[in-house]
Amino acid sequence: MKREKKRKDYYYKRAKSQGYRSRASYKLLQIQKRYHIIRKGDIVVDLGAAPGGWLQVIRHLNATAIAVDRQQVDPLEGVSFIRSDIEAPETIAKIQSVADKVDVVVSDAAPNLSGIWSLDHARSIDLARSALNIAVRILKPGGNFLVKVFQGDMFDSYLCETRSLFHFTRSFNPQASRKESAEIYVIGKRYRDLQGSI
Repeated sequence: MKREKKRKDYYYKRAKSQGYRSRASYKLLQIQKRYHIIRKGDIVVDLGAAPGGWLQVIRHLNATAIAVDRQQVDPLEGVSFIRSDIEAPETIAKIQSVADKVDVVVSDAAPNLSGIWSLDHARSIDLARSALNIAVRILKPGGNFLVKVFQGDMFDSYLCETRSLFHFTRSFNPQASRKESAEIYVIGKRYRDLQGSI
């Protein structure tokens, strides 16, 4: 995104003025306002956490955060950081070394874009499946899940996978998402704890 366009972006300006690291903070705030996925005292894993805008929201909600990202994230009070790729097999064990079971798993991760839509959509689904696989291994029964996905022909199948694992599942497009973006968020509430893997 060009610098000039950023200057004209309402949520970008708002994030700068309110001290959030990313305009994406408002996406989580809007999802939280509608679906109440994070409660005070929860332990929340944020997959693909850099630069930390969602971590700030999690902390403002008086929850504890575990950040997972390949990139270093600037420290925040109440946040444990794990430097790891969410698609790497060892990531689950690294998270469990900090907290065996957690209340919420969230992910705003996106793939590196190639400009080829079918490829970018497929990579987005792969990332979302990795996030879901982590969630089923570490969520407490009744826990909540939130993930970003690019819309496309594999989206319905992914939504069905998520629906089979949670008592409540919805897709939602927060107002803070850019109009031209194909991203959508999948919310899963009250994990069924089927003791299986994806």
